[in-house]
Amino acid sequence: MAIDIISIIAQEYNLQRQQVSATVKLLEEGATIPFISRYRKEVTGSLDEVAIFNIQSRHNSLLELEKRKIYILETIEEQGKLTDELRQKISETIDLSVLEDLYVPFKPKRRTRAAIARERGLEPLAKIIMAQNSADITRQAARFVTDEVATADDAIAGAQDIIAEWVSENEKVRATVRNRYKQSAVISSSLVKGKEDEAQNYQNYFDFSEPLSRCSSHRYLAIRRGESEGLLRVSVSIDDEEMVDRLNRFMVKRTADAQSARLVADAVKDGYKRLVKPSIETEVSAMSKEKADDVAISMFADNLRQLLFAPPLGHKRVMGIDPGYRTGCKVVCLDAQGNLLHNDVIYPCAPTNDFKGSARKISYLVEAYKVDAIAVGNGTASRETEKFLTSLRYPREVQVFVVSENGASIYSASKIAREEFPDKDVTVRGAVSIGRRLIDPLAELVKIDPKSIGVGQYQHDVDQNKLKDALDFTVMSCVNTVGVNVNTASRQLLSYVSGIGPQLAGNIVEYRAENGDFTSRRQLLKVPRMGEKAFQQCAGFLRIPDAENILDNTAVHPESYGVIENIARDNKCGVDVLIADKSLLKSIDLSHYVTDKVGLPTLNDIMTELEKPGRDPRSVVEVLQFDERVKTIDDLIPGMELNGIVNNITAFGAFVDVGIKQSGLVHISQLCDHYISSPLDVVKLHQHVKVKVLEVDNVRGRVSLTMKGLTK
Repeated sequence: MAIDIISIIAQEYNLQRQQVSATVKLLEEGATIPFISRYRKEVTGSLDEVAIFNIQSRHNSLLELEKRKIYILETIEEQGKLTDELRQKISETIDLSVLEDLYVPFKPKRRTRAAIARERGLEPLAKIIMAQNSADITRQAARFVTDEVATADDAIAGAQDIIAEWVSENEKVRATVRNRYKQSAVISSSLVKGKEDEAQNYQNYFDFSEPLSRCSSHRYLAIRRGESEGLLRVSVSIDDEEMVDRLNRFMVKRTADAQSARLVADAVKDGYKRLVKPSIETEVSAMSKEKADDVAISMFADNLRQLLFAPPLGHKRVMGIDPGYRTGCKVVCLDAQGNLLHNDVIYPCAPTNDFKGSARKISYLVEAYKVDAIAVGNGTASRETEKFLTSLRYPREVQVFVVSENGASIYSASKIAREEFPDKDVTVRGAVSIGRRLIDPLAELVKIDPKSIGVGQYQHDVDQNKLKDALDFTVMSCVNTVGVNVNTASRQLLSYVSGIGPQLAGNIVEYRAENGDFTSRRQLLKVPRMGEKAFQQCAGFLRIPDAENILDNTAVHPESYGVIENIARDNKCGVDVLIADKSLLKSIDLSHYVTDKVGLPTLNDIMTELEKPGRDPRSVVEVLQFDERVKTIDDLIPGMELNGIVNNITAFGAFVDVGIKQSGLVHISQLCDHYISSPLDVVKLHQHVKVKVLEVDNVRGRVSLTMKGLTK
């Protein structure tokens, strides 16, 4: 009897069965998570994207569990050993560990010590010893002496090997040891002798010991990385003697013959230490790794979401500058859509120090290309370049912004960049990426592998498939939350829109190039391979400014246009008048428009959208002025109060850019005056903050900061 997957998910996530059932049905029909969460609230009971993602993930994992059960049942049945009781146990479990424990006795085995003992005919002796009711085991063992079993002692030893394997395959034994590991295991690490110099980054773990249950995600991953690099020796252990005593209490009979009891106890100890312990330690370590991965991936995804939601400057003409010393600062001028108009190089920094020539060129370019803002990468020579630019007098109003250039080098050498700028070198492409990040961070960052953006920790140590799934989901969520201008979006940005994907995104771009801008959403149906299903999934997330129908530039789905037209008709006005009259919108009684397909959740979303049609959920970009006194780590003095920008968040704190090469760490204990469980409780990526310098380690290039008692 198969498990009820829908009921299990509903119970685990505290949802109604109908919500889960309806969501799974939509997913199986090909609906995307953004579409379901936005346009099918009546069906799911207004579940958000996270809840739907959890349902999808758990549903897939339980389906995989059912497939594994089918394989195990077939394997055991082929051996002729499948009892009704075992079938029921296997069918009813939803715990993969329990399932694998049930399968252990029936797994194909390599030629173990126990297998060799069986080949020599010693299994009957093992059963005699295990029964623990024979008065003279040595005499019994003498009957099993053969050419391959030289003595009675050899026979007993072989029988004990078989008993040890029985112990290791016993479901209760494995569950008992597993539970003890979960409750009281200790993780320890020590320095590998002779690796002192190489392991300096791991000095906190040279002599480390902590209950595994209390070992944080970042510590666990750091320790395991040190182990994989051959610098740390790591173990996860419990009290072996106490565990053996506990196993003996239900494996060794109190009334047993002394010799039998001793032999069984010895076999239990051997089975535990040689077979059960290594297996469970590996399993528990893998579970701990999975848990640590989940925390790190969640933090990475949260950071990525904040980065992608960074405030855009909007459609302004921007100058992008990739700073440098000897090779100069690469300069590009972009139009309001991010198209490259001009590229050049200036040398305002050492060793050239061409201030006058650089100033003339920048002023000329600002005037010639009507530049509204300048984006400066935050890498090498950033502070010197920023200071130079802010000291200039421009022929028009210009703002100077410092922009994160993490991943810009990855983009500039990518296939995407080569396709965009086949005749430009990597330095020009990098400067273009920096400039575009100011215009629209989301549109530009989707071209880069999220792992290369630099807002995670241990991203190369976690499960790569899980990381990809989480980051892809995050990017898709952000893209669809903001919405996409179908007439300006790149192929990469369009590919993240609900229901589109890379192939259809390419078709949209090609159709646009051949036929000009789209003037209506329905026109998308002319794009090759854009069927009604794909159109249904993507239409509400695509925007068409200046469209024939004003609703085509809103988040209102075309399937709901009729509702709005009815509302406008009832109020004796056009849709454009309805949208322009905020007081009229607020006076509408939505209950009159509820149908079996359109409920209040959708109607409320429609009204919210009509009040601010085409609104961008992101905030407005701000300029931050770094302290002029600080250029390098050597300029920092404990007690200094500085302006900074949060540029990475980890489980143990936030890293803050204070205008030097090295970001300073605000430990979680220094983020605020009260206890918090996560840095995300008080800070977000790109937040402007006030910090105080606590310590400066010039040798290791580390800066400790605090935000306690400071307000921005």
